[in-house]
Amino acid sequence: MTPSEWLADSPVTGLLWSVSALILTLQLAQNSVYLAHLLRALPEFFSARARSARLREWWLLTSEATPPISLLVPGYNEEATIVESLRSMLTLRYPEYEILVVNDGSKDATLARLIEAFDLKPVHRAAPGRTSYQPIRGIYANPALPNLLVIDKQNGGKADALNAAMDLARHPYVCSVDADSLLDADALLRAVRPFIDAPDTTLAVGGTIRVVNGCQVHAGRILEVRPPRHWLELFQTVEYLRAFLLTRMAWTRSRAVTIISGAFGIFRRDVVLELGGYEHGTVGEDMELVVRLHRWAGEQGREGQVLHVPDPVCWTEVPSSLQVLSRQRTRWQRGLCETLWRHRRMIGNPKYGSVGLVALPGFVLFDVVGPVLELLGLLLVPLCTLLGILNVEFFIAYCAVVFGFGLCLSLGSMILAEFSLQHHRRVRDLLWLGFGAIAENFGFRQINSWWRLQGIWQFLKKKKGWGEMTRRGFSQAKPPASGGPPG
Repeated sequence: MTPSEWLADSPVTGLLWSVSALILTLQLAQNSVYLAHLLRALPEFFSARARSARLREWWLLTSEATPPISLLVPGYNEEATIVESLRSMLTLRYPEYEILVVNDGSKDATLARLIEAFDLKPVHRAAPGRTSYQPIRGIYANPALPNLLVIDKQNGGKADALNAAMDLARHPYVCSVDADSLLDADALLRAVRPFIDAPDTTLAVGGTIRVVNGCQVHAGRILEVRPPRHWLELFQTVEYLRAFLLTRMAWTRSRAVTIISGAFGIFRRDVVLELGGYEHGTVGEDMELVVRLHRWAGEQGREGQVLHVPDPVCWTEVPSSLQVLSRQRTRWQRGLCETLWRHRRMIGNPKYGSVGLVALPGFVLFDVVGPVLELLGLLLVPLCTLLGILNVEFFIAYCAVVFGFGLCLSLGSMILAEFSLQHHRRVRDLLWLGFGAIAENFGFRQINSWWRLQGIWQFLKKKKGWGEMTRRGFSQAKPPASGGPPG
């Protein structure tokens, strides 16, 4: 009896067929949800545009309704980007804001670069102690830059550094910004609009994160937006467009935003302090805080909004090597799993509205179970087709689901990005991005699922720590004057 004949009469055949059908059904469901996100994102774009037309930047610059904001900038071994990033923040168009930079026990020359670049001197400033964090070793300032304060403390992690900055902050709203990021000049003005519209119910607002790799940067400003040439950076550019201009706009429409990037997000300081600040012991402190805000609102019986606004843009450097990117993605997955486990009582609980009924169950199904089944399907479906268990038509349908939907969603996100932000003016830039939207479906998305699987395993093993994140610096992101995508 041949292997095919044996399999035809074996109960293994039925099991393999059932598992393959389950995998295809889950991926159909996942891509259907993404398609629904695309349809729900469109009206939210129009709503955001109506808000921006009503509250224009010139009015926000002069209005007493515009609240002062404290920027919290945690940094660990950020000597390559910290000075350029701060120069960007010091030139923001905003009526009143302060910047609190925290050197979280860096082992490189981060503090020395800050002291030299901004002529900082030691000062005394009392710490109220409203949040918990590692001891402060010194505080530095420059009278010529009254809105800049640098805090040097013992290493305690990102959440610990943010808590130190929040404790010393003076304003009612705090904005967390990564030290390897650049803000558009009007980013704060655009992000603060929901707080002015609904100050009593808006708890947090996130902006769009874009990839700085490939762009021309000078003195903390984006001179020209270009897509990166390197394939790995290009794929991440497309991925960021899909995440911030499709998924999170749809979540905003459904009032189910559960992630505000640690690179750029504004929070009500009084509520965050009431909750004890950022949570220690997790690598996903940004998502954990947002989910905790939703939990607080649900248990208090209060209306609390967490929103994503598309037009305030923060530019960040993404990894250019698979090794560094894998560390980042496994850490993100660990943070997701930690947050879901910490707040597991919210999953499926109507007390927490659409966050409990839709967003968190979706993470469990599509971001925890999904990667396992996707990788299993990539191995199982072709194997079963070769053995004759599945017919060729089923295999074609499977490939159409995996690659066809992904392609449509990536291209849709790119179109939304240009419609809302209009950053890429050159046709060849748009074509290069379109190529990235197509090519990322063949390999990059699959290796992302593998990294997610590794992150789940690390969570189960209770692995801690961030791992080293190597930065090249913004000066390395400048293309030559005649540069751009390959023709």
